[in-house]
Amino acid sequence: MEILILLILGFVQGLCEFLPISSSGHLVFLSEIFGVQDSLFVSIILHVATLLSIFVVFRKDVINMIKHPFSEKNINIYLATIPTCIFALAFMSLITSSFEGGFLPYAFLITAILLYTCEKMTKKEKFIGLKKGQIDWKKALVMGTMQGIAVFPGISRSGMTIAGGLIAGGDREEVAKFSFLMSIPIILLSLIMEIVKFALFDYSISVNALGISLSFVVAFITGILSISAMLALTKRANFKWFSLYLIIMSIMSFIFL
Repeated sequence: MEILILLILGFVQGLCEFLPISSSGHLVFLSEIFGVQDSLFVSIILHVATLLSIFVVFRKDVINMIKHPFSEKNINIYLATIPTCIFALAFMSLITSSFEGGFLPYAFLITAILLYTCEKMTKKEKFIGLKKGQIDWKKALVMGTMQGIAVFPGISRSGMTIAGGLIAGGDREEVAKFSFLMSIPIILLSLIMEIVKFALFDYSISVNALGISLSFVVAFITGILSISAMLALTKRANFKWFSLYLIIMSIMSFIFL
């Protein structure tokens, strides 16, 4: 039964990671429902699986980033990572406790409101004063700040960053691609922190090894498909249905958690 639950979590992670509905929020919700222990560890491992999905889909971009570590795109990614790290370090204890599910209803609601606002603003072309076009350092900082807010489960990382980039006047396809690429250092840093936790604090986990391995594969494959779907959806920037779905998830979280 535990393996089946982990497979479900892997599928949900792959499906939700690149849609603006918070994969970590769904993982926390289902982990609480199913009684899965070490939900933070499971979330990080499955995020690594979807990170590999990014490597596959954007392999040309990733290879180019490795070859040219100080390219304009890479510098923008570094800049976007700074506010995220500041948020993560400043609210580390709150982030850890938020994986218990208490904040989840409010987090889903925050994402829903932002997506609906983004939908209205982009249709009316009301931006925050930045020059409309490709990602520059100012838009990168806006998206990085939004990613920082999204360190809490239930606040969608892709939803927050894409919405922030669009409201800042970014090109839709460029914003979506940059949103996915800027997740790379954050996921890697999260994994490193977990490794340090194991090494320094004798941290133990009680997750089925076979189950988490199979779940990893499922999240990886589903993530590849999900990226393509989100790239297509971002071209239309129609987020109202996602907003409605998140309101439903917020209500369900209030009821069941």
